[in-house]
Amino acid sequence: MRNIIEIFKKKKLSKTPISVVTCYDYTFSKIISETDVDCILVGDSLGMVIQGNESTLPVTLEEMIYHSKSVRKGSPDKCIVCDLPFLSYQVSIEEGIRSAGKVMKESGCDAIKIEGGGNYMFELTRRLNEIGIPVMGHLGLTPQSFQTLGGFKLQGKEISSQEKMKQDAIHLEKAGNFSVVLEMIPETLGEEITKNLSTSATIGIGAGRKVDGQVLVLYDLLGFGKDFHPKFLKKYASLYEVIKNALDNYSKEVESQSFPEEKNIF
Repeated sequence: MRNIIEIFKKKKLSKTPISVVTCYDYTFSKIISETDVDCILVGDSLGMVIQGNESTLPVTLEEMIYHSKSVRKGSPDKCIVCDLPFLSYQVSIEEGIRSAGKVMKESGCDAIKIEGGGNYMFELTRRLNEIGIPVMGHLGLTPQSFQTLGGFKLQGKEISSQEKMKQDAIHLEKAGNFSVVLEMIPETLGEEITKNLSTSATIGIGAGRKVDGQVLVLYDLLGFGKDFHPKFLKKYASLYEVIKNALDNYSKEVESQSFPEEKNIF
């Protein structure tokens, strides 16, 4: 039986990079299940990628559970982490525990992810670990706090914010998290945080090459967005044009009555 804590720890200690992608549905999850990708993150980024919102804030706990259940059906053997959405864990420790427990009970995920540092997050992480819920942290650009961070932009440029982030990562590890996402920070800072952590694996998105692993949004790396070109993103395919051309061809063949063909009828 898989154990996400031991899998991530083993890879960190052996310096074997960890590959993570986001996923929100059964069909893509089924494909991922046949790949060498290490872990799936059911991210609240679905609020933007799937729902078309301008941020992740509108996503609900029920929606995260719904999508996570679909992903688990497609990938029964993969490690899966589920984001806790905005205000499902920030109001109180008790509510955070309740939300995390609900996700674990109903979705089939292996762990949950929460954003931010500070004493409250350290305590929530500690309490969740005490009751057996693995926790992945998230520092740097934390999308649920984008309004107080000045938007979706590089974090950790000042010495003071770098030191705080390094201390937050250390305290999160002490509280028991097995991994931490580092988003949109300088490569040197990502390297320092990674070296400071003994067992907690760092997963970068725009955090450079010296972290323990990488995560990308599935739709981004497949090239679904023709106008989305952030510096940290590498597109491994250009499916926007492939899909658009296929749909145009289908429409033309329906209009010209060249589809269905003889082989398509009963």
